[in-house]
Amino acid sequence: MHRSTPCQAIHPRQAVAFFLALICTLALPAWADSQAGDKNSKPTVLITGANRGLGLEFARQYTNAGWTVIATARNPAKAVELNALDVKVLPLDVTQRDSIANLASSLEGLALDMLINNAGIFPKANSLAEIDGDNYERTLRVNTLGPALVTQALIEHLRRGQMKRIINITSQLASIENSGGRFYGYRESKAALNMFTKTLSAELGPEGFIALALHPGWVRTDMGGPTASLSPTESVTAMRAVIDNLTAKDNGTYHAFNGEQVPW
Repeated sequence: MHRSTPCQAIHPRQAVAFFLALICTLALPAWADSQAGDKNSKPTVLITGANRGLGLEFARQYTNAGWTVIATARNPAKAVELNALDVKVLPLDVTQRDSIANLASSLEGLALDMLINNAGIFPKANSLAEIDGDNYERTLRVNTLGPALVTQALIEHLRRGQMKRIINITSQLASIENSGGRFYGYRESKAALNMFTKTLSAELGPEGFIALALHPGWVRTDMGGPTASLSPTESVTAMRAVIDNLTAKDNGTYHAFNGEQVPW
C-alpha cells in the first residue's frame, strides 16, 4: 500500500515557481500601497485668515479642487463655516510670534506647495486727522509684518514642496502710481507687503520659487462692503486662474485678479 509522507519530494521547477509566487505575494501589498500613495498624493496649500471672506473661499475652492488644505484662524472654534469643510484648521494670530512658531512646529516635517498670506485688516482712516496710532501700528503688524514672519517660519516647509509658490494678497490701493488719497495705514501696509514680495522674489527665485503680490479686486466681504463689484466666489475663481498659470517670469510681480499687471 502506498503511504503519503508529510514531506514529499518536490520537483526543482515546482520549487522555483513556489518561491517566485511567495515573493510576489509578499511584495504586492507594499507595492500597491506605494502606488496608492502616489495616486493619492495631492498638493498642499496653507491659507491664513481663512475663517471668512476670501480666505474661506480659497479654502472651499482648493478643497473642491482636490488639494490638501491647511487653514488658519485666530479662534478655530468659532470658525463654523471653515470647520464644515474638509480642511485642517489650525490656530494662528499673525501678530503673535509664539503663535506663528507654534504653527510651524505643528507642521514639522510637512511639505507645503503653496502659502497664501491672506490675513489682513482694513482700518478706514480717510484723512490725516483720523489716523489712530494704535490702529495704524496694528495694521502694519497684521498686513506687513505678519506675512513676513509667517513666510519666514514656513520657508523650510515650502522648500520641501514641489510648487514653491508664495501668494501675498495685496490691494490695488497699494499702487503708489495710482494712489488717490484716503485709507491711511492700509495703503502703506500693503505697499510695504508689495516690497516684501519683490525682495523675497529676488532671494528665493534662484531656488525655483514664485512670489506674487495679488490684488483680489473689490470684493463683497466684511472688508469690501456690500456694494463691491465682485463676489468672493468670482474673485477667488479668477485669482486661482492667475495662480494656475504662473511661470518663472511672474516671480516678483504685482497682478490683479483678472491677470492684468498692476503698476507699483
